[in-house]
Amino acid sequence: MKPDYSKDGGEFRRMTWRRWLPTVGSEKGRILVDLIRRNQPRRVLEVGTLIGYSAILMGRELGSHSELITIEIDEDEAEEARENIAKARIKARMEVLVGDALEVLPKLNGQFDFVFLDAEKDEYLNYLRLVEDKIHKGTVIVADNAGASAWAMRDYLDYVRNSGSYESRFIRVGWDGMEISIKL
Repeated sequence: MKPDYSKDGGEFRRMTWRRWLPTVGSEKGRILVDLIRRNQPRRVLEVGTLIGYSAILMGRELGSHSELITIEIDEDEAEEARENIAKARIKARMEVLVGDALEVLPKLNGQFDFVFLDAEKDEYLNYLRLVEDKIHKGTVIVADNAGASAWAMRDYLDYVRNSGSYESRFIRVGWDGMEISIKL
């Protein structure tokens, strides 16, 4: 069955459930969409693509003048993400990079207005440090799984909450949640 890329992504979302894929899901997806709509970023960075579910959610909210770069370590999942993104017919420029984010991030150029972290939880602080010279005042950073994986990302959470460089808050979503930080 072909995935449905309609507004709510119905079949696409059901496919992720059938395959037990750890996507952001619909409730956290709505939070991401709302943040993209409110902040209207021109350049978005995602760390952890999987098969493109969250990239598609965010990309649909971007205009043709925007760009979303997403990084996936697994070549097969990156290829599936590329196919899913192509089928979604997103206006923004979408690029799926393959590799370990710790190696890919230093090679990226330019500034990002929005960053979504959804990969190895114990590496979130390292990811952030590798992009801090690529973000600016007002950049929004969203870290997924800040409830369920808070222990694994405790250094990241301590940093964004207490460094004085970010205004940060936790949004609970069921038994999990997202940490949303704004660069000061």
